[in-house]
Amino acid sequence: MTFNTFRSSLFGSLAIVVLSSSLPTRLSAQGTAGQTATAHPSAVLIELFTSEGCSDCPPADELLQQVSGHRTAEGQLIVGISEHVSYWNGLGWKDPFSSDLYTGRQNDYSSHFGLGSVYTPQMVVNGREQFVGSDRRALQAALATESQRRQITLHIDSAQLAQDSITFTYSASDLPAKGSLQLVAVLVDDVDRSNVLRGENSGRELTHVAVARALASLGPLLEAGQRSITLPLPPSFHSNAGTGHHLVLFAQQNGVGAVMGTDTKPI
Repeated sequence: MTFNTFRSSLFGSLAIVVLSSSLPTRLSAQGTAGQTATAHPSAVLIELFTSEGCSDCPPADELLQQVSGHRTAEGQLIVGISEHVSYWNGLGWKDPFSSDLYTGRQNDYSSHFGLGSVYTPQMVVNGREQFVGSDRRALQAALATESQRRQITLHIDSAQLAQDSITFTYSASDLPAKGSLQLVAVLVDDVDRSNVLRGENSGRELTHVAVARALASLGPLLEAGQRSITLPLPPSFHSNAGTGHHLVLFAQQNGVGAVMGTDTKPI
């Protein structure tokens, strides 16, 4: 099946812009990409499209847990995002982390990759490669490939949470001479757990990492000095008080094309 859904930012209103195993070694959860060029040359973004209603998804969730916040052998920080789709919600269990926004994003990827339909679990690495989300070998191969690609410099300089908003500053350089990049911001819960009462995973306690709670496209990325952005928080963001949070920022071609730069910061 293919799902076409209305897209809207989970942040709410518009942003205010103010002017060897090939498995990676362990880092603290979600890490920080923008440190120094010698300590961390770049980051790689893994998007996992998943659902608590899908019995094939827990192994993919576990694989993301194993790699998100780690470094590859080449020194890249792996930045994971769990994007819970909504099309499983009518099949016995409504995923509390799901949104039509992530379903729509997966639909866009499906068109981009020339797929006949969407499926779960699906991993997308840097917007360039997609495969079944529990396929460890495919992930290892994609990480090895991405380590050879040139990335722009994207850095979250600061991030501060207020009661109903987040304000962060960022800087970018080494942008490509041709083509434009779109800047995307995502707020994630570091860890979420859920007791599933119905559906294919009935009776299981599921654990997720880097769970997307809000996502917004911020428009074209410009190569300039430090910029500041304020975004409203979604009403549900503070409801999960038992977990930490990260801000993920990435630059992507044409919305669902190649991801050219990524950074993340705890908030």
